[in-house]
Amino acid sequence: MGKSFVIVESPAKANTIKKYLGKNFIVKASVGHVKDLPKAKLGIDIENNFAPDYITIKGKGKILKELRDTAKKSDRIYLAQDPDREGEAIAWHIANELEKQEKKPIYRVLFNEITKNAVKEAIENPIKIDVHRVNAQQARRILDRLVGYKISPMLWKKVRYGLSAGRVQSVALYLICEREKAIDAFKPEEYWSITANLDAKEPPPFEAKLFKIAGKKAEIKNKEESDSILKQIDGSPFVVSQVEKKERKKNPYPPFITSTLQQDASRRFRFSAKRTMAIAQKLYEGMNIGEGGTAGLITYMRTDSTRISEVALDEARAYIKEVYGEAYLPPQARRFKSKKSAQDGHEAIRPTSVFNTPAKVSQYLEKDAAALYQLIWNRFVASQMEPAVFDVTAVDITVNNLLFRANGMIMRFPGFTAIYNEEADDTSEDKEGLLPELAEGEKLTLKEIIPQQHFTKPPPRYTEATLIKELEDKGIGRPSTYATIISTNVERTYVAIEERRIHPTKLGTLISNLLTKSFSRVLNVEFTAKMEEELDQIEQGNKDWVVALKDFYTPFEKDLKKAEVEMEDVKAKVEETSEVCEKCGSPMVIKWGRFGKFLACTNYPECKSTKHISEEGDKIEEPEKSDKKCDKCGSDMIVKRGRYGKFLACSNYPECKSTMAIGSGIKCPLDGCEGEVVEKRSKRGKVFYGCSKYPECKFASWTKPVAEKCPECGNPFLIEKQSRGGEPSIECPNKECDYKR
Repeated sequence: MGKSFVIVESPAKANTIKKYLGKNFIVKASVGHVKDLPKAKLGIDIENNFAPDYITIKGKGKILKELRDTAKKSDRIYLAQDPDREGEAIAWHIANELEKQEKKPIYRVLFNEITKNAVKEAIENPIKIDVHRVNAQQARRILDRLVGYKISPMLWKKVRYGLSAGRVQSVALYLICEREKAIDAFKPEEYWSITANLDAKEPPPFEAKLFKIAGKKAEIKNKEESDSILKQIDGSPFVVSQVEKKERKKNPYPPFITSTLQQDASRRFRFSAKRTMAIAQKLYEGMNIGEGGTAGLITYMRTDSTRISEVALDEARAYIKEVYGEAYLPPQARRFKSKKSAQDGHEAIRPTSVFNTPAKVSQYLEKDAAALYQLIWNRFVASQMEPAVFDVTAVDITVNNLLFRANGMIMRFPGFTAIYNEEADDTSEDKEGLLPELAEGEKLTLKEIIPQQHFTKPPPRYTEATLIKELEDKGIGRPSTYATIISTNVERTYVAIEERRIHPTKLGTLISNLLTKSFSRVLNVEFTAKMEEELDQIEQGNKDWVVALKDFYTPFEKDLKKAEVEMEDVKAKVEETSEVCEKCGSPMVIKWGRFGKFLACTNYPECKSTKHISEEGDKIEEPEKSDKKCDKCGSDMIVKRGRYGKFLACSNYPECKSTMAIGSGIKCPLDGCEGEVVEKRSKRGKVFYGCSKYPECKFASWTKPVAEKCPECGNPFLIEKQSRGGEPSIECPNKECDYKR
C-alpha cells in the first residue's frame, strides 16, 4: 500500500493527527495560508470581474516546495484544513498548487473534533473542496482589501501617514464612538429610594423597598418628595397585605458558541477575545495529557450553532447519571435552538469527551488553558442537567397608601448550578435575601427607614464582552472575526482599553467622524450586516460572488470620488499661534496628532519641540510634574501620554530619552524586594501591575493595587476590582481575609 499525504494548517494539529493515522500516512502543515493578495498593491483587477492576483506569501515558498515534493511520493492527498471559510480557502490554494504538477487524486476531509474516530471517519469519507465556501472567503477578502486600500491612502493624505480603515472594524469603531457621545451628552437625573428595615414575629430581620404610591409605580424625584413620604409613614403601622409563594425553575444555558465563550472568558478571567481564541485553538488542535498522549480536547471553536451530536449527548447523560445521579438527569436529552442567522455548520463548543474531566487533564495544561477548558466542560455538562429549583416569595406590605415589597429566594434543588455557577456572571436575580415566615394581616416592627439619593447613570462603555454581544446582535462580523475586529482597533490606537472598558481615542473619534460622514452608505451598521448575510448566501450557493462585489463597489466608488473632494483635510489645518519655541525661537503652530491637538515647532524636523494644549486649542497645558528624578541625567521626570497610557519621561527630551512607568506608591509585596508597584502594559496592550525592579523581581498582578493597609489582616495593600455593572469594590488580596467594601 502506498503512502497517503495529509496536509493541515498547523504543526500542533499535524502532530495530533499523525498519532491517529499510523505509518502509512505522512502529515505536514502549511502553517496557515500559503497565498494571499500582495501587500504592496491592490492586487484586484476591478475591470475584470474583481479577479484577484494571489501571490505566494513571503517565507511560504519553501513550505510549498516541501508539500510538492512530498506529494510526488504519495498516492493520495488529503487536505484537512479547519472546517470554515479560511480553511477551505487554504485547501483550495494548496490544491491549485499541487494540481499544476500532480494528477493524483486530491480530497478534502472535514472533522469537527480532532479525535481518533473523527479523523479516521473523515479519511474514509472524503469530499470535494466546497467552491461556494471558497468564493465566500474570497469575496470577504476582496471587500476588505477594496475598503482598506482605497480609503487608507485618503486618510494618509487628509490626516496622517500610516493610518488605515477597515470595512468591519470601522463599523465597530463607530459603535464605540457613538456610545462615547451618548455618555458625554448624558445628563444625570436625581431620584430617591426608600428602604424599610423590618422585624416580624420570627427572625430574620429583612428589607422592603417602596414599590408603589397610591397604586402607581413609586417615582421620587427629590428630597422634598422623599420627606413628604416619610411624614406619611411616621408612626403608621406596616402591615403584610399579600404573601405570594411559588416555585421557580431556572433552565441551564446552552453550550458555548464562539461569541458566548469570548464573553464569559472576558467576564470571568479577563481574557481578551484574541487570547480566548488562541487558547481554544490549542485545545482544539491537541495538547499533551500525560499517558493519553496528545489529544484534541474540544470541538471546533469558531461556530454559531448550539447543535450537539447524538454521541456527545449520550456520553454527557451517562456521565451525569454516573456521577450526579438520576435526580440531575432530565428524562430526555436537552436540545437548544440556534439563532436564525446561525450557519449551523459545526457543533457547539464542547469537550471531545466528558470523561476527560478537568480534574483529569488540568494538571497537564497551562493555567489559562486549564481554566478555559474547565469553563467549556462545565457549561456543556451543565447544559444537559435538570433546572435549578427555587422557592420564590414576594411580600407586599402596606403603610397608608404606600406599598413596600420584599423578595426572597431559597434554592431547593441546585440542578445544573452544581457545575456551572452563574453567579460569576454577576447576575442579581438569585441574590434576594431570606425572608421570615409571614402571614397576611401581620403587623411588622419598623427598625429603621432609609431614604437614599441616587442619580441616573450614563450608558456604560463597552467591555470586550458587551461589544461582542452588540456586534453579534446587530449581525456585524462572524465567529471568526470578533477577536480581530477588537484587536485591530486597539493596534491602530483608535481605541484604548482601560479598566476593561473600551474608550475611543481622540484619533479614533476623528477617524470615525470622517469615515461615517464620507462613507455613510458603505460603512454603516445595516449595510455591513447585509453584506454578512450576502457572504452567507454566497457560501450556500444562492448568490454569485462577483455580483455581490459589484453591488458593493458601485456606491462605494461614488463615495470615494466625493470624499476625495469633500473630506475634511485635517493635515492642512495648521493653526498659527503667537507662541515661540523655547528651544530654537521659531514660531509654533497647532497640529493634530494621535492624542489630539498639540503645539509643534515649525522648525521640525530640526527641532522636535512640542507642547500640550487643551482640546479646544485655547490654552497651553503645562506637563504634569512628578517627584521622580531621571536616573540618567538627574532632570525632573514629567507625565506624558503614549500609545499605552501615561508614563514618566525625562523633561530634558530629546537630549535624554529616559522613560519609566508611573509608580503606585505601594511597596512591592514580595519579601526582601525594595521595588515599587508600577502600572505596565502587556504586548496586547492590557494594563497590569508589576514591580519596578523587573526583571530582578517577577511580581505581577492584573488587579489594580490601592495604597491602603488592610484594616483586618494588615496586608500592606488592597486591590480594586471592577464588577460587570461598573461599580468597583476594594478588597484584600489575602485569600484568607474576607475584607471588602
